[in-house]
Formats: sequence, structure tokens, C-alpha cells
Amino acid sequence: MTDTAPETAADRRIRATVTRRFVRDPFVIGVVLLVVAITWTLAGGDLDFFPFLLMLLGGFGIAFSFVNATMEMRPARIGVILHVVVAAVLTATMLVVIEFDGAELLADLPEPARAIALVLQIAAGPATGWIWLGLLSRVTDLFRRRDTAKRPAPTPPAWQREDDADGSRVEFPAVPLRMRALTIAIVLIVVVVGLAGAALLIALDGAGVLLGPRIAILVVGAGLALPVYLVLLAVIRRRTLPCSVAFGDDELRIRVGTATHRIPFDELETLVWRTRSDYARVEVRGTGAEGAAVDLSLIAGLAKAPAGRTSELPAVPRRVFRRLELAGMTVQRTRRDEVVTFRRGV
Repeated sequence: MTDTAPETAADRRIRATVTRRFVRDPFVIGVVLLVVAITWTLAGGDLDFFPFLLMLLGGFGIAFSFVNATMEMRPARIGVILHVVVAAVLTATMLVVIEFDGAELLADLPEPARAIALVLQIAAGPATGWIWLGLLSRVTDLFRRRDTAKRPAPTPPAWQREDDADGSRVEFPAVPLRMRALTIAIVLIVVVVGLAGAALLIALDGAGVLLGPRIAILVVGAGLALPVYLVLLAVIRRRTLPCSVAFGDDELRIRVGTATHRIPFDELETLVWRTRSDYARVEVRGTGAEGAAVDLSLIAGLAKAPAGRTSELPAVPRRVFRRLELAGMTVQRTRRDEVVTFRRGV
């Protein structure tokens, strides 16, 4: 919602829900925790783990509420100004306390005031940290929006009319890789990571008890599976080649790197065309114009896309459906038309 956009009834309901859950409730919880911590301190309790934890959580709760409240302020610049001022004041106060020894500054205060000041001083640590993190988030978001405004959104490759031929061509980067090989690699990762994770959990039985079985499995699984997957993805992307596919009036022309293939529609056995997801791809099986068998699988979804482009494929042109049907092929589509499969009719 912009500063000048009219606010509808639905917007007001959403704003009320957000304010309650992310501003009011954290503030109330933070104040309650600090009151309990102050009461504990005034009662003469030692500054052990429990009251110390209450102070940290109380300061975090109030800071969390404050940052969210400034994010919701309209106009937005008022929230930014208030956010910056409070962050600066808190930081300056903490620096003064550290520089001039907070204990000496509080020495002349009565005991109750000294206890309250001590609680607030400890709570100010996580509060200041969270407020500065929120301010950093604002700055990061500002640069992101500025970059987005300067750069147009990435677009998928588009069909282009061939000036020296009889059809349309699309150029895209792709990885020559069969889906069966990719599936086997993923299964192997799951099996190996599963066995390694089980062995690690057995070896670190104490950590499993401390974290709980579900959390331990998630932590170990993510810690092992993510690096292995990133390595696999890096290896796959190193095989990226410039490719192109062109549909002529009576033939399919494919270029993979420096190799080219021409397949007459009458000799085409299977064509799989998936436009989106990591598995966006072209699969072609048939007999080339020279009589050699052609069996290609080009995965565009896993390839490294050039600047300004997405790792996708455009939809198959409408005219191609009719020409392939006239060539004796049948078409199968998924519900959202993300995958179109042409097969030679029996």
C-alpha cells in the first residue's frame, strides 16, 4: 500500500490484524516480562538465568513491536524518521553508560530506582540490536526497490521470426541432460544424505536429545543435503550450452552448442515441451534429415540464465500444433499447459 493509495475496508481489517499480532501483542508481552523481571529484582532475587532471560526477552519484545509500528506508520517517512531517532538515542545512551561506567552513574539513586535502571539497561541490549537490524532492513529494501525500478523484470526467451528460413526460432541456454540421469542423482543424494544423517545422529546422541528428534533431523538434513545439492547444481550448470529450437513449415531445427539437427515433422517420434520450473526442458526423439537417430534432452530450468532472462521456455506457437497434427502426431497437455507432449500416433 502506498502513502496515497485509498484504504479499503479489507485493507483496514488487514491493518488491524497486523497491528494486533505484530505491534500490540509483542509490546504487551515485553512489558509484562520486564515487570516480572523488575519485581524479581526488587524482591531481592539474585540476577540468575531466569530473570536475566526475562530482561532480554522483554527488551526484544518491545523493540520488535516498535520496529513493526514504524513500518506501519503513514506517511512512511514519519516512521523512518522516528526509527532513526530512537536508534540513535538508544545507541548514544548505551555508549555513555559504557564509557562512564553505568554502576557509578546509578550509585546515587535509591535502591528501587537502581534495580529498575539495571533491568532496563540489560533489556536495552537486545532492543537496540533489533532496532538497528530493522533499520538495516529498511536500507536494504530501499536499495532493492531502487535497483528493481532501474532494471526491468527478467523475461523468458521469446520467439523470433527467422529472416533466412521459414519459421520461428527461440534461443536459450540449456543443459544436455536426461531426466532419468537427474532423477537418479537426486535419489542418490537423498539416500546418501539419509544414511550419513542417521550415522551422525547416532554419533551425536547427546545433541539429538538436547534438540529433540524432529529438530535434530531437520538440522542435520539441511546441513548435509543443502551443500550436496548446491554442489550438484554447480556441476550441472557448468555444462550449460547455448541452444536454439526453430519450427519451420515442415521440419524441426535444433542447435546444441555447435551441433545442429534437422528433423522433418514426418520423422518426429516424440516432442516434450515444458515451459516453467527447474524441469523446463525440450525432449526430442526422431530421425534426422540425414537418416541418423536424434535423441535429445535439453533442460533449460537448471541452466544459468543470461542477464535479463529467466530459465524458462516460451509456449509452443499455435501454428505448430496444427502442423504436427497434420504430420500424424497427437498432443497431450497438463492441466495448466506447462507440459505439452507430442507423440507419433499408432
